[in-house]
Amino acid sequence: MSTTPPENSARSTQPDTSASSTQPDTSASSTQPEQTPVTDDRLQEEAATPHLMTDSAADSERRAGGDRWSTALQGIVNGSVLVTVLAVVLALVACGVLIAVTDENVRAAAGYFFARPSDTFQAIGSSVGGAYASLFQGSVVNFGASSFAQAIVPITRSLDYAVPLVAAGLGIAVSFRAGLFNIGGQGQILMGAAAAGWVGFSFDLPAIVHIPLTIIAGIVGGAVWGGIVGLLKARTGANEVVLTIMLNYVGLYLVSYMLRTPGLLQANGSPNPISPAMKDSSVLPQLFGPRYGIDLGFVVAIIAVVVVWWLLNKSSLGFRFRTIGENPRAARVAGMSVPSLTIWVMLISGALVGIAGAYQVQGAVTSGFTSNIDAGIGFDAITVALLGRSKPWGVFWAAILFGVLKNGGYAMQAANGIPIDIVGVIQALIVLFIAAPPLVRAIFRIPQPGARRRTRTKQSKKAVAA
Repeated sequence: MSTTPPENSARSTQPDTSASSTQPDTSASSTQPEQTPVTDDRLQEEAATPHLMTDSAADSERRAGGDRWSTALQGIVNGSVLVTVLAVVLALVACGVLIAVTDENVRAAAGYFFARPSDTFQAIGSSVGGAYASLFQGSVVNFGASSFAQAIVPITRSLDYAVPLVAAGLGIAVSFRAGLFNIGGQGQILMGAAAAGWVGFSFDLPAIVHIPLTIIAGIVGGAVWGGIVGLLKARTGANEVVLTIMLNYVGLYLVSYMLRTPGLLQANGSPNPISPAMKDSSVLPQLFGPRYGIDLGFVVAIIAVVVVWWLLNKSSLGFRFRTIGENPRAARVAGMSVPSLTIWVMLISGALVGIAGAYQVQGAVTSGFTSNIDAGIGFDAITVALLGRSKPWGVFWAAILFGVLKNGGYAMQAANGIPIDIVGVIQALIVLFIAAPPLVRAIFRIPQPGARRRTRTKQSKKAVAA
C-alpha cells in the first residue's frame, strides 16, 4: 500500500499556487498606470528625491574625506618621521642647556639669581640664542649679508660638507636594510680615496674622461674592501662587525705605508707622508663658480640617492636584500642564496662608501691627501644612516642636517667662543634619542603605535561580552 508523502504533494501543487498568485500581480501591474494619477505633489516629491540622494552622497564623501585626513594625521603622529624630528629638537634643547651651563655670564648671573632672576634668564637667552643664531647664519642663510648671492653662500658650503655623508650614508643604509652592520666605512673611504687619488694624479686625460674614471676608481676601491668582508662572512660565517672594524685598521696602516713609500702614493721628493697634487682634469668643477661650495659632487650624490632608491624599492635584487634583512630563513626557503646575496650587499655598500672617498680627493682636498683623508666620515655615516632610517631620501636629508651642523659649528665657535665639540655632542644626542623612540614618545605624550587599536579592540570585546 503506497502513500504520497506530504512533501511531494505540496511540491506538486506549488506550480498551480504560483500561477494563481502571479495572475493578480500581472493584472495589477497592467492597470497601475490607469489607477495612479500624476499630481503636482508627486511631481514635487520626485523632483526633491535626486537632491536627497545627492546630499546623502555628499555626506558620505565628506565622511570619507574626514577619514582620510584622520588616517593621514594618525600616520604622521605614529610614524617615524615625527619621532626623528622631535629627537633632533630634544638634542638641540639638551645642548642648549649645556651651552647655558658652561657660559661664564650665565654662571655669574646665577650667583645672584634670587636677587634679580631676570638677569639669569637674559644671560641664558643671550648665550643659547646667540649660539644657535650664529650656527644658522653660518650654515644656512646669512641675514647680515649685503646681497642675496652672498646670503646663500653658507648653505652651499653646508651642502659641500654633506656630499660625502650622503654617499657613505647610502652605503651603510644598504647594508642595514640587508641585516648587515657595515662599521668599516673608514677603511672603505681610505681605499676608495687611495684608488681615486692614484688615478687622479697619475694620468693626463681630458676632464670628461678623467673625472668619471677617478670616481670609478674610488667605487672599485671601496667595493673591493667591502667585498672582502662579504666574502669572508659568506664562506666562513665570520661576524661582519669584527671584520669591518679590523679592516679599518688594516686600511689605515696600508694607506699610511703607501704614503711613506716613493713610487706608490708618496709625492716625489717630499719627506712627509702626503700624495702628489691631483691633476686639474680630475678635480670636480664648481657648478656656480668658486664663490659657492656646490660642485659636481652634489649632482653625483643625488644620482646615487635615486639609484639606491630604485635598487631597494623597485628592483628584484633590492627585494632580495630586504628579504634576507628581515627574515633570512624565509629567504632560504624561497630559494634565495643568502651567501651570494651577502657578498653583493657588501660589494654595493663598499662601492657607495668609495664614492665618498673619491670625493674627498676630488673636491675636498686637491693639493694632496694624507691618511686623515677620511675625516671621520666613515663613522658619521653610521649616524646619518640611523637618522635617515636607512631610507635613501631620509639619508639625504640627514646628511644635509649634519652638513649644516658641521659648517655652522665653525661659525658658532668663531662668533661665540663655543667649542666645536658641542656639534659632536648634538650628533651624539640625536643618535641617543633616535635609538630610544619610546622615550621621545613619552616626553611629548605621543601614543605608541597600535595603542589606540588595542584600546578599541578591548572596548569592542567588552561591548560584545556585555
